[in-house]
Amino acid sequence: MTIAIHSIFVGQPQTITDESGTWRSSIFRELVEGPVELTERGLAGDRVTDTDNHGQSGYQQVCCHPLDHYTFWNERLGLRLHPGNVGENWTLDGADEAAICLQDIYRVGSATVQVSVPRVPCHKQARRVGRSDWTKLTVDELRTGFYLRVVEAGFVQAGDEWELVERPYPWATIRALNELNYRGGEQKLAEQFMAIPHFHPGWMARLKRLVQETTGVV
Repeated sequence: MTIAIHSIFVGQPQTITDESGTWRSSIFRELVEGPVELTERGLAGDRVTDTDNHGQSGYQQVCCHPLDHYTFWNERLGLRLHPGNVGENWTLDGADEAAICLQDIYRVGSATVQVSVPRVPCHKQARRVGRSDWTKLTVDELRTGFYLRVVEAGFVQAGDEWELVERPYPWATIRALNELNYRGGEQKLAEQFMAIPHFHPGWMARLKRLVQETTGVV
């Protein structure tokens, strides 16, 4: 599996008005050509609006979305979605969430990044895409995208291939965590995810609730 950056997008908070009202978001990101600086804070020129749920330090510096997801939805729903339409920073060619694992470390361009956690679809994606059922569709198909944290700053550009440096948890794929979260699963698997060092606090809380619901132990 060869993963490469297909396209890069950055954006700033803006006010959007549509038929449902007025809202603030950075989801309408714009395509960037050429090398882009990637720092420990994220891509140069990019700033998230909802800092409570996005861009969290040490976990969510780069939002990634597989190019294949767009092909899937366009064919299934007759849509005309394009890279960047769900607000990601990087659209990835060749990325498979069933083969990408939490805490994988990759060399990309002159930067080094680490896979953090799946993206949690939100209502702003639904408004951007124009489908009120978008969140449910994304969850049902487990096609969420995922986040990276920046290990080493550098420059990246479209066409850069990912070079796998380290894979400490080959069982802990993005899809496996999504499946556990949205469809349920074994308590043992949840505990294995929670035992991963520096596991995202929000996802830790999600899995703790899952275990509590399964065992009845609070």
